[in-house]
Amino acid sequence: MDTVTISDEDRRLLGAWTADCAERVLPLFEARAPADTRPGEAIEGIRVFTRDGKRTGRLRAVALAALAAARDVADPAATAAARAAGYAAASPYIHPLATPHQAKHALGPAMYAAHARELAAAGDRAAGDAEIRWAIEHAPPAVGAILRQLPPFTPGRSRLDAFRDRLETELRG
Repeated sequence: MDTVTISDEDRRLLGAWTADCAERVLPLFEARAPADTRPGEAIEGIRVFTRDGKRTGRLRAVALAALAAARDVADPAATAAARAAGYAAASPYIHPLATPHQAKHALGPAMYAAHARELAAAGDRAAGDAEIRWAIEHAPPAVGAILRQLPPFTPGRSRLDAFRDRLETELRG
């Protein structure tokens, strides 16, 4: 079975990029659930990780809490924004086993940010495509290096699959 080698520095670079992706759509969640701080805490948690490089129980807890917030909010765009935050906080937990699922962990924040943006724009695909373009343009080389170690994704039919396919195609280089 193939393994993935991810340096601590690459984990921090991945974490910073995922935080940036999620933070761009956090206002979509906060507009629908202003008293719920869980997605914002997840983004702050991943930012702390990018500074100190320690994967803590708190980081895992805020990731799971943001995903719970996604289930608790009744707006689809807000749900996607909270998922982006939760997956961002979980991004340093990619394990060294080379599976297609691990790439989804790395790309989930960008995928869900694009989905949130598109849903907030009443399904306008241009909004989601623009968010994916932003993510690709701002991804550090470390993201591509991680993806190149993982098996390629076989796209499905969903819009999230289309986002993932574009990210993987562009970032693998």
